[in-house]
Amino acid sequence: MVDADSCPVKEEIVEIANSFFVDAVFVASFAHMKNDLNGAVWQFVDSSKEAADLFIMNNVKSGDVVVTQDIGLASTLLLKGVYVLSPKGILFEENEIRTALDMRYLSAKARRKGVYGKGPKPYSREDRSRFVEQLTNILSNFEGIR
Repeated sequence: MVDADSCPVKEEIVEIANSFFVDAVFVASFAHMKNDLNGAVWQFVDSSKEAADLFIMNNVKSGDVVVTQDIGLASTLLLKGVYVLSPKGILFEENEIRTALDMRYLSAKARRKGVYGKGPKPYSREDRSRFVEQLTNILSNFEGIR
């Protein structure tokens, strides 16, 4: 399942999922609805702030793979036994998620005080390559190919 509203690797996900004969389900708000669905499975939800996250949380099961850059959603999904991968190819793991949540909290606290950092680094070719490699490895292991 893919938290699709701002996912930069939709095409890669479709290609990799098709090569493993699995459905990639993209979850997006109606505000991000598009006419060209690239032959993928799309589930549209209302445009409220957490609607896509709630849909994903309520419809995944242990062993599923979810692509999201939302650290809060990732932390919840890890507890359900879900593989969670960021679009930058970072596999979230239970032993590291607490640190990521703490950093997110500290950054939000600093922003409320008027301290702003540079923001995230731009999405790069290396990020895309790392993502493709990680998703391929996860699905390969899941299918017992590698």
